[in-house]
Amino acid sequence: MKASLISVILFMACASAAPLDAQQQVIPIVSQTQEGPNPDGSYKWAFESGNGIKANEEGQVKNLGSENAAMQAQGGYSYKGDDGVDIALTYVADENGFQPQGAHLPTPPPIPEAIQRALEWNAAHPEPEEKNKV
Repeated sequence: MKASLISVILFMACASAAPLDAQQQVIPIVSQTQEGPNPDGSYKWAFESGNGIKANEEGQVKNLGSENAAMQAQGGYSYKGDDGVDIALTYVADENGFQPQGAHLPTPPPIPEAIQRALEWNAAHPEPEEKNKV
C-alpha cells in the first residue's frame, strides 16, 4: 500500500514537472488597453497577444435616455489560421443582432432566377385573406 502511494505521488510529481507541449504554452499579452465603462455607458478595449491574435471593440448606448436605449458595439479580431492564412473578422452588434463580416465566412448561394421570379410574382399578387381563419 505504501509503495503504491509513493509511486502515485512520484508519478504526479513527474507529470506536473513535465514541460508544456506547444498547445499548452502560456501566450503573453503584448499590449492591452481599456477605457470605461464611462458614465454614458461607452467603453473601448483592445489587445494583442504574443501569437499575433488581435482584438478590439468599442460600444456606446444608442438613443441614450429614451425608451429605445440599447447598447451598440463594433469591433473585430484577427489571427493566423492553422493553414497559415490570415483570418480577419469585423462586426457590429446592435438592435439588428450580431452582424459579422469576413472573407472567410460562408455566403449563401444566389437565388435561382426562376425562384426569384416566382417570389416577385407572389409578392405582387398576394392571396386574398381567408374568412373565418381558425
